[in-house]
Amino acid sequence: MLKIIPLGGLGEIGLNMMVVESEDTLFIIDAGLMFPEEYMLGIDFVIPDMDYIRQKKSKVSAIVLTHAHEDHIGALPFLLKEVKAPVFGTPFTLGVVRHKLEEYGLLSSAALHEIHPREKLKIGNLELEFIRVSHSVVDGVGIAIRTPLGIIVHTGDFKINHISIDGMMTDVNKFAQIGEEGVLALLSDSTNVEKEGYTISDKEIGETLSKITAGSSGRIIVALFASNVSRIQQIVNIARDRGSKVVFSGKSIEITVNIAKKLGHIRVPDGMEIDIDQVGNFPDEEIVIITTGSQGEPMSALARMATGTHKQIKIKEKDTVILSSKFIPGNEKAIANIINKLYKQGANVIYEKISSIHVSGHAFREELKLMINLTKPKYFIPIHGEYRHLILHARLAEQVGIPMERILLAENGQVVAFDENGAGISDSVLTGRVLIDGKGIGDVGKSVLKERRILSEDGLVVVNMAFDQGTGTIVYGPEIVSRGFVFETETGHLLEDAKQVILEAIEDMDPEASDRIDAVRSKIQTALRKYFYFAIKRRPVILPFILEV
Repeated sequence: MLKIIPLGGLGEIGLNMMVVESEDTLFIIDAGLMFPEEYMLGIDFVIPDMDYIRQKKSKVSAIVLTHAHEDHIGALPFLLKEVKAPVFGTPFTLGVVRHKLEEYGLLSSAALHEIHPREKLKIGNLELEFIRVSHSVVDGVGIAIRTPLGIIVHTGDFKINHISIDGMMTDVNKFAQIGEEGVLALLSDSTNVEKEGYTISDKEIGETLSKITAGSSGRIIVALFASNVSRIQQIVNIARDRGSKVVFSGKSIEITVNIAKKLGHIRVPDGMEIDIDQVGNFPDEEIVIITTGSQGEPMSALARMATGTHKQIKIKEKDTVILSSKFIPGNEKAIANIINKLYKQGANVIYEKISSIHVSGHAFREELKLMINLTKPKYFIPIHGEYRHLILHARLAEQVGIPMERILLAENGQVVAFDENGAGISDSVLTGRVLIDGKGIGDVGKSVLKERRILSEDGLVVVNMAFDQGTGTIVYGPEIVSRGFVFETETGHLLEDAKQVILEAIEDMDPEASDRIDAVRSKIQTALRKYFYFAIKRRPVILPFILEV
């Protein structure tokens, strides 16, 4: 029996992780994270629950990475703490991984192995062949997995373009060749299934950027995703044609550029790149700055420029700022805030809602149809997307000619099983989300998030009291301190009334009771909750600190 078990990435954007299991062979495709949703207060990022992998850790033969985006490699350091398996990826992907593992102190113990498109890799009774795919990061691959039951094709994140600026077009010939061999199942990227037609080419984006910059008489500041190596090269080319100097600003941009330079993916003419401290030595019209912050990240270089807190770059009236990326859902307010601040400082701001300056790295509907027709799978499994994306992709596959009974709509944790009799969802395993908060892994749960939400919305009330241990009489307090709830100077009467509520709640307490302190604490919490909600319709967190002296 062959099993495919998604542990993340199905029903959500991010957290991509999948287990492929055949007899005694088990390997993992990708290990991605997800950035926190609005309700996850204080959380840095989210990774998939790896409990199933812990149970099978002795069988894990390899970890295979499709490309270098965080939603596919971000959880790798946590996975490598669980299993000591070799990691396979393309040169650029492993370049990013090396930097990430070095930050976590894991690089020296990791076994990293480079793979290349059209190469084959033997893992137990499985053979993997890597297929070049075009995406918004260079060096992406899909995987053809030859199993005893047939070929499984995993597309990775892809789009199908016929005009390439980096030479990394999706290898439609190889997909077609594998389709002729006979594909048992296709696992295909669903992210952009809602978009009709085809993705536009990166060449068109480059032409648009050239026109925008040609009309600028001041500095050009371009904010983009640090991983978008092809776009960075486009901006470098535009700067070269203008006779400008180029500056890379932002830690993640600098890391990406250094890796890409070493691998030949980015080429900057000698003498063209300058340090950010040298910007003032050249005329404004000769400066092009490539930076981070296209999503409104509060500590990014662009955000600091917008607020006037960047040490080296102050926005000027003739500056043109280009946000060459899409607005990721959830980031719209932060991005709009930065755009407004940039306008206030006199800059001209160009972004996706007013100009075509970004192209997606994920296939639109016609490209998704083409992938199905190239591979001609017996079974179809939509992956990588929220549930609506999976449903729409399943319907698209049916339109192309795959019978609905051969479309397997799986969710995270469900086991897709193949045997001589066919395929189906046979079982489920434990999966879910693990929240990373600083150095804490999984120690923040729903109850803690609920408390954080209440604290953020309704504040905190602390009650300090001391009782005589022998008589049970009050020797100190009640003292009430509030944070984020009410201001004592303006509404002191509310807290004074609250003190009376406390005294009334505990006046009938038996001084001889063995659990007196716990009972007092409980009564104070109950009484204050009722009082504050009655008085001002608020539910602060109430923390009574009770001492016996």
